[in-house]
Amino acid sequence: MPTAYFTALGNGHYRATQATAGAWDPRQQHIAPPMGLMTHVLQRHRGADHALSITRLSFDIYGTVPIGEVEVSVDTPRAGRTIELSEVTMTHADRTIAVLRAWSLMDSPTEDIEHIPQENFPGLEELEPWDAAKVWPGEFIASLEGRRRFLGPGRAQAWLRTGLPLVDGERSSDFARYVGLIDVANGLASTLDPQTTVYPNVDSTVSFFRQPRGEWVGLDVTASTGPRGVGLTHSFLHDSNGPVGVLTQSLTIRRMPSAS
Repeated sequence: MPTAYFTALGNGHYRATQATAGAWDPRQQHIAPPMGLMTHVLQRHRGADHALSITRLSFDIYGTVPIGEVEVSVDTPRAGRTIELSEVTMTHADRTIAVLRAWSLMDSPTEDIEHIPQENFPGLEELEPWDAAKVWPGEFIASLEGRRRFLGPGRAQAWLRTGLPLVDGERSSDFARYVGLIDVANGLASTLDPQTTVYPNVDSTVSFFRQPRGEWVGLDVTASTGPRGVGLTHSFLHDSNGPVGVLTQSLTIRRMPSAS
């Protein structure tokens, strides 16, 4: 197993390691590590003393991501002191792979009016260890430590973490590492057989009302399969201190030729 998901090459270029390999094709990256990398690059571009907090990240996935060199660039279409829009683009061989549009909002003290309804979400010790690699192939899934409770068709709760850094030799925030794991939600609760049906997500939109902390990602997942080849995964997100936000993923569902 490599020592990180990516190696920095300089000037916005990164090389993916085999640890990013996804489940649908071992030659392609799982989209979760690129999402984490794009968030990491955005935060490095903004600097540690940036006054605004990232509150929504919307990833549009243009296509598959080969395990190889990628370039990540950052633009700011809407700068501001209280509201800011950033755009991050990942390319491979001059082809756009994914685009992230991130809204950041002013950070201000509101502890005196804080109210977070507590969801009925289990702690780490309440869930049994779960080896996702027994269900899904790919080195990325094999790099995860997990606990899961399957509640029935389309419903699951899980905790996940990884021991690998995003980028070899670069410090990443808890926030970027968290975003680099959440896309796993798509495969946690679905009843579709990955041997006969593929159902990749074409987007991931996550909204935070609190910045996640720590190494564990908590996912309370509901997965729905529609009648005409479209699905939706909706997840409430948690860290060890409670709820932090929500994630939605739009799925394109296709039967493999041998299963049709």
